[in-house]
Formats: sequence, structure tokens, C-alpha cells
Amino acid sequence: MAYILCLETATEICSVALLNNNVLIDLQESHEGNSHASQITLLIDKLLHDAKVEYKQLGAIAVSKGPGSYTGLRVGVSTAKGLCYALNIPLIAINTLESLAHNFILTSNFQLPTSNFFCPLLDARRMEVYCAVFDQQMNEIKKTEAKIIDENSFNDLLESSSVYFFGSGSEKCKIITHPNAVFIDDVKCSAASMSQLAFEKFEKKDFEDAAYFEPFYLKDFVGTKPSSTKS
Repeated sequence: MAYILCLETATEICSVALLNNNVLIDLQESHEGNSHASQITLLIDKLLHDAKVEYKQLGAIAVSKGPGSYTGLRVGVSTAKGLCYALNIPLIAINTLESLAHNFILTSNFQLPTSNFFCPLLDARRMEVYCAVFDQQMNEIKKTEAKIIDENSFNDLLESSSVYFFGSGSEKCKIITHPNAVFIDDVKCSAASMSQLAFEKFEKKDFEDAAYFEPFYLKDFVGTKPSSTKS
């Protein structure tokens, strides 16, 4: 029996899930937005309490490594590394876009032709998104990148097949009017989506070095300067 705790903080949703081997036991989420630092330990405590599982029973921590929110990723990875150190258990890292695509393909309630492409997107600044493209076998057709969207984005793929756009950045892609562009709303990141990928990595012992692991930010953090006030 292997309990794996999954943490997803790459977007505005703070989400934690508990697996027993490859079976999802429970999920706790906060949709308050920008409250990850104050919510994540509370959600983990409630998750384990409700499942009647103690921290010492955990076999690994899986964390969504990004891309995504700079602050959210730091909160998730810092929490994961702290638990790994304290419990002396391994750290598993899951690409956020891969997790989003994997779950979408597995749980879609409509028939998906095998020739289609799948493009998970996370909202970034202005008209920019974090995105990648996968086929139905989860082969990476286009690597994870930060991309500025315009009317001609993804035309090379759209000319040959349908492309499904989903995730928090899909709204920005609706300026694409190609008939092969398919937009699926309300597909969100969740720790539950990480379950199969996390268990597969656990089985393979595909672990990170918790001492040196850093989130996959993709872009440097850009802060804003506080406005000055005159005395």
C-alpha cells in the first residue's frame, strides 16, 4: 500500500488529493484565489483527517511543477519539499500541462478521433499563454512554451486536424477562427488529475532531488513597484 499526496497550486485553485496506489481516495480544494499559502496546510490536514491517514503513512509527495503562477508554484513546491524532508519520503514532479492534457483525454465524455491534437493552456500575462500540444497517446507534439496568441496561432496543426483547446488560457485562443479549432470550457487544474501520472512515476522510482528541485517557471517573475507617496 502506497499513499501518495498530490499538490496542485499552479493556478488560482489550491488543490490537494490523496491516492492509495492508483486509486483516488479524496480531494480537497480552495477556489478563493491567491490564498495558497494560507490554505494548503489546512487542506492537507483535513484531507488526511477525513481519510484517517497519518502523515507517517505517506509514501511520496507529488507536486505540480509548472508552468503556472510564480507564487502558487513556490508555495506548492516549498510545501512538498518540506514534507519530504520531514517524513524522509521521495518527491515526484508532474508537468502541469501534461497533467491537464492527460486528464482531459482520459475523462472526455465524447468520442475523440485519434488524429486530433490536444492543447492545454494556462493563462499568462496579456495575450500570452503557457501551452503545449499532445496527441492522443500523450506524445508531445509541441514542447511547453510561453506563447503570444494571434489569429494564426497553431495554423500548422489546424490545417491537418482538429485541435482541442482547454484550460484557463483557452479563452484567449478564441480569436482563432479556424474551423478545426475546438474550444472546451471549464477544464481546470486539479490535484486529482495528477493521480495516474504520479503513481506511474512512483512505480518507476522516478523521483526528484528534493534538495535542488525548483519549479518550472518558464518565465522570470515580473513584479510591480509600489506607487510612491508624497509626504
